[in-house]
Amino acid sequence: MEAEDYTHVESEEETVDHTIKHEKSAAGILCSLKTSHGSQASHLLAPQRVLLLSVIFSILDHVLYSSSGSRLLAEYLGIETMLAIVCKTSDSVKGLETYEKDGSITKSSGIHGLGISIGRKLDGRFLVICLENLRPYSGEFICDDPQHRLDLLKPRLPNGEPPPGFLGFAVNMINIDNDKLFCVTANGHGLREILFYNLFSGLQVYRTRTDMLQALPCTSSGAISLDGGIIKTTGMFSLGNRENIAVKFPKSCGTSNLRANYFETARRITEMKWDKERRLEDMQRERVLLDHTRYNFDIKKKELLKFIAESSSYVTQVIKALVRILNNSVPIQVVIHFCI
Repeated sequence: MEAEDYTHVESEEETVDHTIKHEKSAAGILCSLKTSHGSQASHLLAPQRVLLLSVIFSILDHVLYSSSGSRLLAEYLGIETMLAIVCKTSDSVKGLETYEKDGSITKSSGIHGLGISIGRKLDGRFLVICLENLRPYSGEFICDDPQHRLDLLKPRLPNGEPPPGFLGFAVNMINIDNDKLFCVTANGHGLREILFYNLFSGLQVYRTRTDMLQALPCTSSGAISLDGGIIKTTGMFSLGNRENIAVKFPKSCGTSNLRANYFETARRITEMKWDKERRLEDMQRERVLLDHTRYNFDIKKKELLKFIAESSSYVTQVIKALVRILNNSVPIQVVIHFCI
């Protein structure tokens, strides 16, 4: 048996160090801010709102790791995507960059301003992925899978047989660290079905290039092979020498062997938190309505008291007139004229 090659597997710290070396990139500035200038970036880089794609990945499937899969997936995505910034909301995206009235970038604000403040000027464009705006996977999930893997339809050759050498789908060959497994959007989507599915879709993984090429009839969303073959999408092949991308996916610092009910329990906890937040919002709305009703009541009460006060003298005069009538001291015609 061949010795497994883990030389390409690096820790999250090593991934961050490699990213920092891209001095004029947004990802390099972001890593530098988080590691050495945290207090300066706290208002922009709120926890769990702005992340780096390269450090979101935790640990790849054993098959991929033992065969340079980390480097292969990084090469498939390309350096621009590997250095992408991932934001949870549109507001987080807006905070990264602001503009002047003529459409030019305001260099003194956002990540541009922070970069200048630490002596690292941002040069060129950079890719930002907004989870809130991505279209999530809409299919089913593998039953009782603690990693919440997608239940994708397995490829079949025209003769109905599974293609030889097929190892699985790249989107399902990523084991997410415990602390990132439930990094969900406001709509309740997890990283696998919202981020990784948009990056890899139905990307297939094969053992060899020969296996991958034989499976072309059932390859619709691209494929890679463990010996370096890459098909970007149907009809688009990536040939030539492998590209050495320094920024690779880090290995996990935790365990991926979760109990079978871990995911469901954590999901329920998250849903309970959302339910609590919704109830608090409902209570707040009811409080506003109650305050508004009380305000209107106080106004009506004041108007009534004012009316009573203004009409009290008139009522007193009428009562006195009636008393005098009863005492026959004033003719009834005079009282009627007075009241009118």
